Amino acid sequence: QVNLVESGGGSVQAGGSLRLSCVASGNTYNACIGWFRQPPGKEREGVAVINSASRTRYADSVKGRFTISRDNTKNTLYLQMGRLKPEDTATYYCVAGFFSGGGMCPDPWERATFVYWGQGTPVTVSS
Repeated sequence: QVNLVESGGGSVQAGGSLRLSCVASGNTYNACIGWFRQPPGKEREGVAVINSASRTRYADSVKGRFTISRDNTKNTLYLQMGRLKPEDTATYYCVAGFFSGGGMCPDPWERATFVYWGQGTPVTVSS
């Protein structure tokens, strides 16, 4: 069983930065972990994932602006968000899943079923 708790959301002006954190209880060392988001009135979408070897994948919409990282010693996942845009406004969810390959992330990761989800943290970017 894995429990995920996000923090770090808030309001920021366009062009600004925020860092989200997700603390996991339970062993996520061999998990594919990452971030999804749900903009107001829209469907949930993948943002980024990282595997146990710290290989990362990003949605095209955030490449070059967001950085995902993990600290296994603290069981914590991070999402550093920069050059934020109003279209980044969403509730951000931390996710974790155990897939074949021992710590690998599936392909396509955006359509994978992640079993564990956090409660979400809201991010609002104003223009």
